[in-house]
Amino acid sequence: MSDIGQTRYMIQDTGDNANADDINRLPDCIIHHILSFIPTKDVVKTAILSKTWNNVWTSVSNLDFDDALLYANETDNRDPPEETCFIDFVERVLLLRGASNINKFRLSCRVFFNAPCIHSWISSAIAHNVENLDLCLFVDDPFVLPGSLFCSQTLTNLKVEMNCALEFPSFIHFPCLKTLHLSLVTFTNDGSTQKLFSGCPVLEELTLVDCEWLNIKNITISSPTLKWLTIDDLPYFGPPDEPKDCKIKIYASNLEYFKYTGYPSNDIIVCDVSSLVKAYISVPVPHEKQKEVGSHVVNLLKGLSKVVFLNVSDHTIESLVFAGNMVVNLPVFKNLTCLEMTMEIRKSTVEALMKFINMCPNLQCLYISEGLNHDVCDVENDLIWSSLPKCISSCLKMLTFKNINGNDSEICFLKCILHHASVLEKMDILCCESLYGDPNRMKAFKTVLQTVSKGSKSCVVTFS
Repeated sequence: MSDIGQTRYMIQDTGDNANADDINRLPDCIIHHILSFIPTKDVVKTAILSKTWNNVWTSVSNLDFDDALLYANETDNRDPPEETCFIDFVERVLLLRGASNINKFRLSCRVFFNAPCIHSWISSAIAHNVENLDLCLFVDDPFVLPGSLFCSQTLTNLKVEMNCALEFPSFIHFPCLKTLHLSLVTFTNDGSTQKLFSGCPVLEELTLVDCEWLNIKNITISSPTLKWLTIDDLPYFGPPDEPKDCKIKIYASNLEYFKYTGYPSNDIIVCDVSSLVKAYISVPVPHEKQKEVGSHVVNLLKGLSKVVFLNVSDHTIESLVFAGNMVVNLPVFKNLTCLEMTMEIRKSTVEALMKFINMCPNLQCLYISEGLNHDVCDVENDLIWSSLPKCISSCLKMLTFKNINGNDSEICFLKCILHHASVLEKMDILCCESLYGDPNRMKAFKTVLQTVSKGSKSCVVTFS
């Protein structure tokens, strides 16, 4: 059923007589609520449903303009009338809607781009006191956003996806902005970029996706109101000796959630985040500039010493191997009670992993998602397991191990945990299909673990 069909169905009389008066009697607020779920192109069409709806759509508070809807059947050669149609449609909607405020304004131009029109449309949204602004602009030439955008008194959410340098006016002030999402933009100037982050006094959520810090050496993001921070960095494609890193210092005393993914070519230093609860760190395998990447990962982890829940990827731990002596700069994670590792433990990383876990003296929950490589250890008195981190024997209460293959290394590891973890309450073992689908191997695997002398007599082991 189409959006228009759904709308017609929602307001249709269930009796034999389709009564248009029932539609007309709907309060404007209900009609606006219905129309808020429909693309603007279809909202305009609802004028045919009723005389009342003929005018109500002009004051709808959510506007969504997406050139993909108009260019859906476009060939490689753009048809000029289609571009004119899109311009006429947007301008007609903005002209007829009157002076009422706009709640949400989304403009996506991935095919069509007319700088004067787009500039005018964004300015119109700002003039109508827009609260939520979502811009996706694929530009051919440098494009400057309206200056009025950067001093909006009503914006609470701003999302900009734009594949060019982001230029800022001399004055930036977002008194109500709580969520800022920037994607694909290039920052080119230390001073103006600094003004952007300083001009958001009530910011609570910041997301930076595939942004480039061009010719910027130092930047500080300081926000006592920031609670959520997500950074997804660009992959590194340059030569090994190309200087690229920007030092990004983050001061956020009330930060609760931090996520970093991508190639850490920039040096991110997190300071004063005593309220941090959750952190996710995932970096790709460092083929180039390995020592530098390792150094950046260490610096990143240093700032997360107060975190309670931490998720790390396998290559994050591998980066610690490349960091060499810098690993000694890792802090003690005194507040960390839950560690989640989205990784397969390999021989090359297991020692670094054990050293890292040893920095978590109060660890209670350990989650491993990808099992152990078969060559991690061969015998139960292997040096790695004989120097097991103290927190495993004294604090660990819960272990979840996914994608177990049942190889000797995994059996060795699980037996060691069961034997030494004196306060372990539960061990959940989630087997891979090849093991779980082989009844004989599965039975032998269970038998080995069920006969281990447990350090915690109350520990329950489950298999699934």
